[in-house]
Amino acid sequence: MSADPAPEAAPRWLDPDERRAWLKLAAVVTLLPAALDSQLQRDGDLTHTGYMVLAMLSESPGRRLRMSEVASRTNSSAPRVSHVVRKLEDRGWVRREADPADGRGQFAVLTDAGWQHIVATAPGHVEAVRRLVFDVLEREDVAALEELGAKLLTRLDPHSRFAASEG
Repeated sequence: MSADPAPEAAPRWLDPDERRAWLKLAAVVTLLPAALDSQLQRDGDLTHTGYMVLAMLSESPGRRLRMSEVASRTNSSAPRVSHVVRKLEDRGWVRREADPADGRGQFAVLTDAGWQHIVATAPGHVEAVRRLVFDVLEREDVAALEELGAKLLTRLDPHSRFAASEG
């Protein structure tokens, strides 16, 4: 004799306030990356992920990071970063180097041409971020945005694999 399957729990539908908040967040999550990609493509011939790779390398000692650290700092998967780095290599903006301490690891290194490109592209990108996000926020909104992002990241990245989840 088999036991009856457990009854399925009723869906936990969003209440009207949650639904409105969710729809706004979903719109931001869709529209903001598209707007940033559009600006970066137009002004720097880059995707947002490509820009982030160059930016994270530009801020690192010796303009180099292990590939796993590039993935963490850009909030990307290792395969995605590998694909983006390959495209940046084709343009002469990044090169890979074997890790002498660990033959399995690789470093991504920002080339001089990559440095020049990120220096030329960064001002327009920062202006786009400011115009699209921060210019419409009050100081207390910025703190609230950081707090909300941290709360959401505790669920989205519970093991703090990505640098944005730290501190």
